[in-house]
Amino acid sequence: MRDRNFKPFPVLKTERLTLRELASSDDNEIFALRSNENVNKYLDRKPSKSIDDAKTFIQTINKNIQKNDSIYWAITLNDSDKLIGTICLFDFSNDNLKAEIGYELLPEFQGKGIMQEATSKVIDFGIQRIGLNLIKAYTHSENQSSTRLLEKFNFKKNSSGEGNFMMFKLTSKD
Repeated sequence: MRDRNFKPFPVLKTERLTLRELASSDDNEIFALRSNENVNKYLDRKPSKSIDDAKTFIQTINKNIQKNDSIYWAITLNDSDKLIGTICLFDFSNDNLKAEIGYELLPEFQGKGIMQEATSKVIDFGIQRIGLNLIKAYTHSENQSSTRLLEKFNFKKNSSGEGNFMMFKLTSKD
């Protein structure tokens, strides 16, 4: 088992992206992301109704990070600090060998390989830094973009999940 201590916060960089800590100043972008009809289309959550919802969400996320219960990155382009999406690891097993990955991206940034780049970095972080040997993901059966993304990283469809959701698993031995 490796380290599940997210202090200091692990900023991750790729060729085009910076994955950084969520800040209170991200409230407008979080609201835009969590209230967007297209983003929420395949998610089992109620859309944000106000900027206060976004502020509360950011506070909750940051408390969970402080407790090392989850790690949640704001995705930004390297030449801007503006949040364009998020990606996280959460629902860790007690032995830190298993976790779930989740992600979302504003529609105007979809289809550009951004989430593939971010996901690659986060999977590597999970396996190398935390010591995960299994990462699971749930996606709606009609969300073909998410399904294709998971399949690019050799996630295997494991079960039908619940309702319209499918569960995928990636083992570090794949």
